[in-house]
Amino acid sequence: MSGPRVIVVGTGPAGVRAAQALVEAGVRPIVVDEGNRAGGQVYRRQPEGFKRDYATLYGSEAAKAQALHRDFDALRDRIDYRGDTLAWNVSAQQLHTVHPASGETHDIDFDALIVCAGATDRLMPVTGWNQAGCYSLGASQIALKAQACAIGSRVVFMGSGPLLYLVASQYVKAGAKVEAVLDTSPAMPPLAALRGLLSRPQLLWRGLQLQAMLKRAGVALLKGITPVRIDSTPEQGVTGVTVRDARGRTRLFAADAVGLGWHLRAESQLADLARCEFEFEPLSRQWLPRIDEDGRSSTAGVYLAGDGVRILGADGAEAAGRLAALAALHDLQQGSERYQAEQGPLRATLATMDRFRQGLLLAFPWPHQQAAALPDEAVVCRCEAVSAGELRRCVRELGSQEVNRAKAFSRVGMGRCQGRFCGHGAAEVIAAEARIPIASVGRIRGQAPVKPIMMSTQEVAQ
Repeated sequence: MSGPRVIVVGTGPAGVRAAQALVEAGVRPIVVDEGNRAGGQVYRRQPEGFKRDYATLYGSEAAKAQALHRDFDALRDRIDYRGDTLAWNVSAQQLHTVHPASGETHDIDFDALIVCAGATDRLMPVTGWNQAGCYSLGASQIALKAQACAIGSRVVFMGSGPLLYLVASQYVKAGAKVEAVLDTSPAMPPLAALRGLLSRPQLLWRGLQLQAMLKRAGVALLKGITPVRIDSTPEQGVTGVTVRDARGRTRLFAADAVGLGWHLRAESQLADLARCEFEFEPLSRQWLPRIDEDGRSSTAGVYLAGDGVRILGADGAEAAGRLAALAALHDLQQGSERYQAEQGPLRATLATMDRFRQGLLLAFPWPHQQAAALPDEAVVCRCEAVSAGELRRCVRELGSQEVNRAKAFSRVGMGRCQGRFCGHGAAEVIAAEARIPIASVGRIRGQAPVKPIMMSTQEVAQ
């Protein structure tokens, strides 16, 4: 390969637009994709042979999804595309990948690495969430998009944020029975939230339309709820959801499946392994990779874009992916003129997206107080069956006021998900028990491999 070697990880909106910008500059990037078809989670494609049209799959986002898929397909012969490939580690100027089916690994040198790893559901533990029939909102969406099936015959969705209403509406549109949408956020958002949300009035209006559609379909919509437990039996799995409503009344909703989610969390493990610096964001109560306005991380040659660094939605991811690629080209002395011409407008777009993001965080706050109220027997880490009581014992008896110390003593975050789903909730339990600021608890450090891989692999250096 002549010219600089640039790797793009991910083919969601950020990754596709990054690859497109590189190709326009005459660079043939290596594009690593854990899936086998471009689109990411938000524009996930249906399997080959399925016949649903774009309007059915993506609703109001159909045109954007179709454009992204079309543009990526047009790039295929101008990029080195490696689908079904997991990027499992980053070392000095080298990305380590594996093809899960064959177990073959590749160590790929790079001059620039653009990580567009996307996001996963941000989950708060709920008593009973470790029972059969509990899914994340993202998993519920994947079942609908990729398998054309619902997670249950009577479904309750619980959590907060736009994805809660989007997935519920997609289920209703597909003909599934949605019993209720249970939102922990208050019915009336603060004024500061409205100012942020009005930066993108069309999206605000679309969210209100989704809620109206759910009401017309007869779905119970409750805001300001407090989760009590997910009811279940060993034979049936989930049987219902018990909550307290905004008036303090106990409500039970019968269900055989539950979809859970409180916004999204950035998939930042590769950034961590690349030794990028992180910073604590008080508004969302989480640690995020530190980047400059154009996506440069603190590690030379590593760029971060899309929901894998800031949750700005699909439109924001497209702008961030292109800007990060242009920044990389500029730094490699491959396209300074285009970078200078587009830098200002793209930065302005991202600033608008970030105002909206902050509005969402204020309107749909992360319910950190819920962690403090968990009973001791509630499971926090589902992979390792670590309870809230065990974490509190680590704080009281072992002095584990930092999450990685608690991990060493309790195994929280040591399972298959490596803390993706339990890490934020575990940190909140520790902070509440230790009576310290959540920032002082720290974050679970990333470890390679970022996801499980086979022990028998064949390394191929490139």
